[in-house]
Amino acid sequence: MDLSVRALLVGLLGGLGLFSIWWSTWTPRPAKPPEAGQPPWTTRVEDTLRQAGVPRMHASGLIGTCGASGFVAAAGVFLATGSATLACCFGLIASAAPAYFVRARARSRRIAVRELWPEAIDHLAGAVRAGLSLPEALTALAERGPAEMRADFAVFAAEYRATGRFVVALDVLKRHLADPTADRVVEALRLTREVGGTDLGSMLRTLSAFLREDARTRAELEARQSWTVNGAKLAVAAPWIVLAMLCTRPEAVAAYSSRGGALLLGTGLGVSFVAYRVMRRIGRLPDEPRVLR
Repeated sequence: MDLSVRALLVGLLGGLGLFSIWWSTWTPRPAKPPEAGQPPWTTRVEDTLRQAGVPRMHASGLIGTCGASGFVAAAGVFLATGSATLACCFGLIASAAPAYFVRARARSRRIAVRELWPEAIDHLAGAVRAGLSLPEALTALAERGPAEMRADFAVFAAEYRATGRFVVALDVLKRHLADPTADRVVEALRLTREVGGTDLGSMLRTLSAFLREDARTRAELEARQSWTVNGAKLAVAAPWIVLAMLCTRPEAVAAYSSRGGALLLGTGLGVSFVAYRVMRRIGRLPDEPRVLR
């Protein structure tokens, strides 16, 4: 590889590292509510980010992270092999890694929170039955609720203490959780607060029983299909793991750097992408939409 090209790539990687250090010193801005009229895919991405536990990142930030990941991977492969074809190939694969990580983390947190919601609702129903007001009952969940959900209810508690407005704090909680179950609970609490009613306790107990049954059914279905889905993911990833191992041999690098090798890699990428999307479509369990957004 030409020495000037190597020096340029090393300088770019060094500059990217310095920019990341400088960027990390800034205080993150508070999350903004979703704007009306934004594209549907942006809303879905930001809901996924909130479910993954990174509510301060927006869709544009995830896109930028994907681009930076692809660039770093492509630069690293190019420095190691000197092949632009392999660099582009692995750069495209690496650019999808942050989005895949966010989706996987959001899915695992959705499963965990889905199993914890009945317990949280039982705590809320018990607090209401004990005579606490709705704001006090929700605020208490930040200390006495399920450990994994206390940080979420701490968001409500902080907003309510800052503004003293129950409805605004409910909106912040619903936006932070970005969950269909949270939407139902929040809207039931809002309706009870606005029009009054004495059946809140029975409604919460019924909702808790329904969520327990739904979580049990989904857990059985996911356990039965997990080995099939994991096997399909391994089948998609295996050829690229083998290719990464082959890149340590100069003759393999030369072969894949040719026009025929580039065509083979491009075809393989397309087939892998289509197969992965088809696998996800076939193995996907229907998710409850957020109709009470």
